[in-house]
Amino acid sequence: MADTEEERSPPPQGGGSVQFLLANKLETAMWLSRLFTVYCSVLFILPLLGLQEAANFYQRALLANALTSALRLHQRLPHFQLSRAFLALALLEDSCHYLLFSLIFVNSFPVTMSIFPVFLFSLLHATTYTKRVLNAMGPSSLAFVRTFLDKLATNQQSILKFIACNEIFLMPATVFMLFSGQGSLIQPFIYYRFLSLRYSSRRNPYCRTLFTELRILIEHVTMKPACPVFLRRMCLNSIALVSRLAPTGA
Repeated sequence: MADTEEERSPPPQGGGSVQFLLANKLETAMWLSRLFTVYCSVLFILPLLGLQEAANFYQRALLANALTSALRLHQRLPHFQLSRAFLALALLEDSCHYLLFSLIFVNSFPVTMSIFPVFLFSLLHATTYTKRVLNAMGPSSLAFVRTFLDKLATNQQSILKFIACNEIFLMPATVFMLFSGQGSLIQPFIYYRFLSLRYSSRRNPYCRTLFTELRILIEHVTMKPACPVFLRRMCLNSIALVSRLAPTGA
């Protein structure tokens, strides 16, 4: 799901939106599942139907995202093989990363920070296909929707950086959840594997870039004379630890 580009097939000439959707069944299924993910995410973030229903929408959003990721992974690697080589190829795909992400959090205590990457990626990826559907409907159809989609596209880089920030800070959040009794013992270790995959992503460099920017920022702040020595030492030791844990091949 986390790919920055989608394979595109041109809309059928002279056909309407229904013909276009039927002609691209797999992409249409991913588009609908992304829209459902956005819908469920909004109803979790804004619990208009009550807290109990919000928890249900949290789980539905992650399940819908898992479906989208599985479909996207099938689109990228259509010929499944039960082999180490195929698994290695699958782990290079961003869609596989977010399939793993969904499985990590789907049965955990609802965490708002974990829903933002799913929500925003679904929104961004639905944007491209929605434009194609609107083009199939007519060049000037639903102008207000087109304006909203254009604003999303304009702010895509900022949104991707915000997603990367969520991915990074979810790592300490999973550790906190463990000690507060709201997470499982294995969750931080699996999430570390997910974060390593995101750091090494070929298609989405924002996680790796944000790690670098955070390191530079922390080093700049801690080197100021006003920073207490114990705080400087703690921050530098933390940076050294994170650098050792970072994937070497990235």
